[in-house]
Amino acid sequence: MTRFLALIPLLLAVVIGGFFLWGLNPERDPNEIPSVLISQPAPDFSLKPIPGVAVPGFAREDLLNNDKPVVVNVFASWCVPCRAEHSVLTNLVEREGIRLFGINYKDKAEDAARWLAELGNPYERIGADTNGRAGIEWGISGVPETFIVGGDGTVLYRYVGPVVGDVAIAKFRAALTQAGVLGAGAS
Repeated sequence: MTRFLALIPLLLAVVIGGFFLWGLNPERDPNEIPSVLISQPAPDFSLKPIPGVAVPGFAREDLLNNDKPVVVNVFASWCVPCRAEHSVLTNLVEREGIRLFGINYKDKAEDAARWLAELGNPYERIGADTNGRAGIEWGISGVPETFIVGGDGTVLYRYVGPVVGDVAIAKFRAALTQAGVLGAGAS
């Protein structure tokens, strides 16, 4: 029995070491977090608009009966990576004509309004998720996260983290093309 007890720390070290090595694997992409929402209807939510921002609020009903998929971006003014990806999303709206809806996550209205006034507002609709409930319904792990939602309200794709850098932008554009948001020659 004492030999078995003496082996417990060794076994524990091997298990922890295995997880450590798995985490360091260069082939593992932490952005590849599976989402239970893929191929499922978008969650039910209804968010009021951000006071001081001249776009309407955002609800699940806005994702239904669209002629093409829309992009849903979860962002916050306090999120540094959100600032970094904002210009990429703005370019996709201006140059490619994507429809972009936003969920402003756990943010103060005045901070969000100031942030959008400073950087520009590419969103057609923005819902203020002040308590984070919609974020829970969408299953987000943090901000930013971006979803592609089909015209029937089905979640088609989830991108975790900021859409910045050549690799991330190419991956996201490929998902947009596959979803039918961009033409086949757009990737």
